[in-house]
Amino acid sequence: MTEPRAKTFLITGVSSGFGRAFATAALAAGHRAVGTLRDEAARASFEAIAPGRATAILLDVTNFAAIDPAITRIEQEIGAIDVLVNNAGYGYEGTLEESPLDDMRRQFDVNVFGAVAMIKAVLPFMRQRRAGHIINLTSMGGFITMPGIAYYCGSKFALEGISEVLAKEVAAFGINVTAIAPGSFRTDWAGRSMVRAGRSIADYDSLFDPIRAARTQKSGKQAGDPAKAAEALLKIVNADNPPVHLLLGNDAVQLVRQKLDTLGRDITAWEDLSRSTDFG
Repeated sequence: MTEPRAKTFLITGVSSGFGRAFATAALAAGHRAVGTLRDEAARASFEAIAPGRATAILLDVTNFAAIDPAITRIEQEIGAIDVLVNNAGYGYEGTLEESPLDDMRRQFDVNVFGAVAMIKAVLPFMRQRRAGHIINLTSMGGFITMPGIAYYCGSKFALEGISEVLAKEVAAFGINVTAIAPGSFRTDWAGRSMVRAGRSIADYDSLFDPIRAARTQKSGKQAGDPAKAAEALLKIVNADNPPVHLLLGNDAVQLVRQKLDTLGRDITAWEDLSRSTDFG
């Protein structure tokens, strides 16, 4: 570990949940935090956390045209962005057949395109300085799946892949990229932040109704502590060689390991067929 120095964090979606926890931890550690909000009424509450070091800006990450000017303004008026934390996002629940295609577009606009737009806006500055850290908040749902969250998992699988490619593209510029994949944490993800598709096809009742009921019942009782996730994020930021992928939570570690074990067995079981498709 290198000795921590004061950094400027840009964190999207700081009204609540992980975003607020990340910003609070960064400020408590003596850093500066610029947080994006979509509600003017939340500005004063955020800036009161650490007057002079906490700055709120109104920015919707799906307003792509507004992102470049906002980043330029931060760089000019507040200072160099050392760490970008792409936290803004939301959950979507519904079987694929019952979920409108427009809902998928909205899910990807926020969870994927918004994050990529933020990355593309900060990269020229980080590349010029040959320094920076981009952190994308994904999910264990970027590795594992369950019925009823196809759109959400699809968006997080996409962001995991994008993060891994980006890490290889910018490593020579001194820029680190980490995809942080939490398991079940006590945020509003499964509560007020969750968008839920309507039900219309009875064939899915026996599969999906118990899953929806269990998720609703579990909301607010998850094992994961957002404050501890924020502590982990700070450790990653201060690490000499931060990982490209980081799981958070016992459930994430257990379930992703199970997925990898199953994948390994499938590869072995079908290896002969897999290898039979080359010329010659």
